[in-house]
Amino acid sequence: MQVVVNGQVEKLERPTDLSSLLQRLGYRGEAFAVALNGDFVPRADYGETRLNDGDALDIVAPVVGG
Repeated sequence: MQVVVNGQVEKLERPTDLSSLLQRLGYRGEAFAVALNGDFVPRADYGETRLNDGDALDIVAPVVGG
């Protein structure tokens, strides 16, 4: 199974939820937002949002410094 995260292919050995993938990728804390297939996902739904083969994720984090 694979998903696309910010334009990069991520291979997953098994189906997973959004929260688990974010932890695996090192996203922790509050300073980012996620869109799944173009739709914003509320933070409260990360653990319940199952990922499917071919899903596209956009993870946006603020940049400090300007």
